[in-house]
Amino acid sequence: MRTMVGLALVLLAFGAYAEDDESTPCDNVETDQQSYECAQYSRTTAERELNAAFDDLLQRIGEQYEGQDAKVADLSKRLRDAEAIWKQLRDADCKVETFDVKPGSKAFETAQNTCLAQRSDDRSEYLQSLGLQ
Repeated sequence: MRTMVGLALVLLAFGAYAEDDESTPCDNVETDQQSYECAQYSRTTAERELNAAFDDLLQRIGEQYEGQDAKVADLSKRLRDAEAIWKQLRDADCKVETFDVKPGSKAFETAQNTCLAQRSDDRSEYLQSLGLQ
């Protein structure tokens, strides 16, 4: 389990932070404590990026449908509803992925944070890819 979480953290850190030149807790992860800190950092960063992607999408909707307040309101509501449902699915999936890890342990928190970060990164990419016509 530790090897799988460590590999996931390295891949996540490399993909999410490849363009950043500054040091992160995900640089040179070798210990369980470093994996734990990297997972916390990855989750925080991924959730911040997810919120930014969602806000950017709402802004694009406003720009695309400028002057069409009813359309903007309807589509924005649909997106907020979808986001709430997606968060429930993300949380449920991460509960499945962490089933065999002792709740409350650092290993559990590392696995959970890694899962949440990966799902949030995937969702950010999806939201950014939405090409509204």
